[in-house]
Amino acid sequence: MKLLIIRHGIAAEREAFGKSGEPDEKRPLTAEGRRKMQRGAEGLHLLVPEMDLIAASPLIRAQQTAEIIAKEYGMSIGETTAVLTPEAPLGKFVTWIGAHAKKDVVAVVGHEPQLSLLATWLLTGLDDSRIVLKKGGACLLELATRPRRAAAVLLWLQTPGALRQIADAG
Repeated sequence: MKLLIIRHGIAAEREAFGKSGEPDEKRPLTAEGRRKMQRGAEGLHLLVPEMDLIAASPLIRAQQTAEIIAKEYGMSIGETTAVLTPEAPLGKFVTWIGAHAKKDVVAVVGHEPQLSLLATWLLTGLDDSRIVLKKGGACLLELATRPRRAAAVLLWLQTPGALRQIADAG
């Protein structure tokens, strides 16, 4: 199984949005974030031509990012799950992804610090992040067996700018 880990695109500034009185869960992508994510999704599609499932955190910015990616792939968000929220326990994600282990490619859209912690744990077994996953960036891991500590292989890690360059070159 391949696990495509995608951080949501550029969202409204936390402080400025907080003045609206709305909870952070409703903080949306900016117009720039949407535009850049659309180009990034084109680059993702060139790198990963097919996927079996797109799952996303229920937070608006992750949902909007997942919708952009789903549209690029001609599919819809297959699952919204709390295991992709920023503070979700790692063990819950491992259980959740284990239920999808028979799929070839699963894409997940979520938040920091959880996503880089997850990738680091799957790659090295360490409980602290050793990678930088920028907004709109992605990494692809290969899991040869069930998801577990230090059992994944990093196939690639791309910045959002690199994904857009791939789209431009494609």
